[in-house]
Amino acid sequence: MTTSRRILACGVAAAALAGAGQAMAQTAQAGAPDAVSLDEIVVTAQRRSERLQDVPVTVTAFGAEEVRQARIREIDDVATRTPGLNFDAFPASQPRIAIRGIGSSDRGAAGDPSSAVFLDEIYLGRPAAVAFDAFDVSRIEVLKGPQGTLYGRNVVGGAINVVTNRPDFDGVDAAGEATAGNYERYEAAGYVNAPFADGKAAFRASGSWRTHDGYVKNTFTGGRVEDQDTRSGRLQLAVQPKDSLRLLVTVDGTRDRGAGPGQHVLDLDDTDPLSMFWTVDRDRKHTAGSTDGYQNRDTWGVRGQMDWDLSFATLTYLGAYRDLDYHVAYDFDGGNPSTNFIDISGGNDEDSHFSSHEVRLSALPDSRIQWVAGFYKYDSKTLRDDILALDIGGQGAEIYAQDAKLDSYAVFGDVTVPVGDKLSLIGGLRYSKDKKDYRVSNTEGDSVFRADDVFDVSVSGTYDAVTYRAGANYHPAENQLYYVMVSKGFKSGGFQDTPSSAEDAAQGFEPEYATQYEVGQKSTFLNGALTWNNTLYVMKYSDLQTKRTDGLNIITDNAGKATIKGYETYLSWRPFAHARLVASYGYTDARFDEFVPEPGVDYAGNRISRTPKHKVVLSPSYDLSLGERGELRFAVDYRYESHIYDDNSNTGPEQRPATNFVDGRIVYSAPSDKLALSLWGKNLSNEVTRTYQAVFLGANFGAYNPPRTFGVTLSVKM
Repeated sequence: MTTSRRILACGVAAAALAGAGQAMAQTAQAGAPDAVSLDEIVVTAQRRSERLQDVPVTVTAFGAEEVRQARIREIDDVATRTPGLNFDAFPASQPRIAIRGIGSSDRGAAGDPSSAVFLDEIYLGRPAAVAFDAFDVSRIEVLKGPQGTLYGRNVVGGAINVVTNRPDFDGVDAAGEATAGNYERYEAAGYVNAPFADGKAAFRASGSWRTHDGYVKNTFTGGRVEDQDTRSGRLQLAVQPKDSLRLLVTVDGTRDRGAGPGQHVLDLDDTDPLSMFWTVDRDRKHTAGSTDGYQNRDTWGVRGQMDWDLSFATLTYLGAYRDLDYHVAYDFDGGNPSTNFIDISGGNDEDSHFSSHEVRLSALPDSRIQWVAGFYKYDSKTLRDDILALDIGGQGAEIYAQDAKLDSYAVFGDVTVPVGDKLSLIGGLRYSKDKKDYRVSNTEGDSVFRADDVFDVSVSGTYDAVTYRAGANYHPAENQLYYVMVSKGFKSGGFQDTPSSAEDAAQGFEPEYATQYEVGQKSTFLNGALTWNNTLYVMKYSDLQTKRTDGLNIITDNAGKATIKGYETYLSWRPFAHARLVASYGYTDARFDEFVPEPGVDYAGNRISRTPKHKVVLSPSYDLSLGERGELRFAVDYRYESHIYDDNSNTGPEQRPATNFVDGRIVYSAPSDKLALSLWGKNLSNEVTRTYQAVFLGANFGAYNPPRTFGVTLSVKM
């Protein structure tokens, strides 16, 4: 079937779904006279404030109340609740994010993520820089599919945008919360907001501290691993000298300290004679590593924004500088000299700093034609050491020293033009250009075993592309939206982080491209009590950058072509005043069309790694009124993900069975809304699954998810 016929079929299916939904709603309306409206969320998916239901983009959004009550704290909390979004972290301080099957395992200094994270519109360009606490946030938006026209660089799979609360000019405000739980969990967070200068300026300070003991006992060292000690802070100053001019300066920082992951020998690779040296150990609660390791991260940034309303548009300047100091070391095999003939350990040391500048003009909110045009500049400098130590009869450590410099810029424009009262046409264009200078050497260690020889190579590369989006909105009624959209994304090329030779170091890999064809429908029924959204999409992916293992080396290849087909649905319903059901489902069929990683090996038809076909999220809740004594909320979150492959070969032990997770909470809210007490639990069924795994040297090594956790949180608002 051709692409155009697929899109036509998608459009017919979406229209049928919408029609069925409207008929269902009309039938139910007479039987639900007491239904109450759902809360509306305003998002900035198109770089302007709009109701979520009016945006022609598939967006999963979490408002401030949901973030607080559901204990959404980090990116993995967002991923577990979002169909089409998957999260993998090894170690936890270097997350790998994939949206609709598009992600990147490349953490090297000259590589880039395929799905991006933004903090208040600022691109977090390094995996370890994705460190923040989702406290005192306004919302979290997950934008799915290529977003490279309006957002920053390399947004091929999608974008996660975390939007913090801004200083409030209306009055003094403060709140705080404290948590205690199992594994000696202790947390505290709070904020204070204070206007001054006769209401023309305001200051807001937010901070949090989160700590818990390790989930895994190290029987060799006597210590514990997989613990947490995270401290985050944010200071904001907003000034509005006149109605048409708004200034905002933000300084934020996060400090992480913790031991390494709890590693295990999960399976043996019977095809490798080295498998005889390993013993399978799947004890979730214990490990026996020769060291506890460490994960230490310090990252901070400063951000400045100016919005100036002119007679015809708003002029915005957005600038930022961010710094990352990151050090991680871990025992990879989960054993020690008394248990393993081979001892494997490793880690990374990274020092990165990056800055960005954006200048844009955008239409005023009441303009009939909505448009934005701008210029974007991004620069980064990364020094990174990749360390692997093997102890096989006294062999030592090999170190790849990487030094990467990136200069990137882009110009962009996007416009939405009404054609009559119900139809709007959308078009956007972006030109991006990256220049990378890279030096890699393996001369610093005392051993060489991943490479064929010792080398020191310097190389440069330039990559550019034109990306776009084009589509249409159709509003047959106020609360009905249909849209079609074609969008193209681009991710820059790069160079190997651990090349096996000087020739491999110089060659690098090419950019990747994705073009998505999407048709969607967003509808609200029953006077706002029922929301039902549907999306169908086909994504054509070329030259996708994939990782493969060759002996001890991890190599990035351009895999040729892939097709990703999917369907997502979202339902939010208040059947009566005190009940709510949120249900979402994502189907993702992500397969290679062409991929020959080496002569004689063909992965065509294989599923793309770390991408479940099915993902379901169900969140029912019920509010029990206590009259003058307040209210009790009972809420459950259930998540299901189907089987995945952790390797593109789709063979061997690197697989994860389907998973089922259940979280729950009981929240008491006082009548004044000034005090709340929450009894919560995560992974209540104590599900055990693999979060990371990789085969080499005769075994499949990996780590497990957190066990059952529970606690109580007291929140107070002044």
